[in-house]
Amino acid sequence: MTADFAHKPVLTGTKVQLRPFRPEDLPEITAALDDPEVMRLTGSTGQPSIDADGLVRWYTSRNEQSDRLDLAVVDLASGRCVGEAVLNEWDEPNRSCNFRTLIGPAGRDRGLGTEALRLLLGHAFDRLGLHRIELEVFAFNPRARRVYEKVGFVVEGVRREALRDGDEWVDATVMSVLADEWARHRGRP
Repeated sequence: MTADFAHKPVLTGTKVQLRPFRPEDLPEITAALDDPEVMRLTGSTGQPSIDADGLVRWYTSRNEQSDRLDLAVVDLASGRCVGEAVLNEWDEPNRSCNFRTLIGPAGRDRGLGTEALRLLLGHAFDRLGLHRIELEVFAFNPRARRVYEKVGFVVEGVRREALRDGDEWVDATVMSVLADEWARHRGRP
């Protein structure tokens, strides 16, 4: 089975909807990217800022990508885009992808990220036929690590001192979930 990343699905749960990005999402995703905590937790501090035109080009081109899946995370209660969920770094021969996400301040601490992750993993394993999904989480982000463990990601190892955070070096934990694990627990191990 070859994954079809060109098809951009709409995945709906009880709290969130994952869907292709729309132009009206740009103010919300820009606000999330302007949040210092989002930038730190994603390891993006110290990187050059993306200008407004660059953000517009990036997010308006996400729906055209055939080798990755970028979806807006929409809070069903408010109808607002609160972040993104992404499958990227597609390794076709091994049916493997990387996962990354960001949830802005408007979407935190309500289980939106957990539900978004379960929806995307279900799509990745059940519809796209992926075998393995991996991610990295920084040591200063225990909230995200708890979410990843809650949906079935397993620690594989640690990239020691992988990120410079101010005057400190921070480890990155590598985690993954496999198709047969997902089939057993469906994101609720």
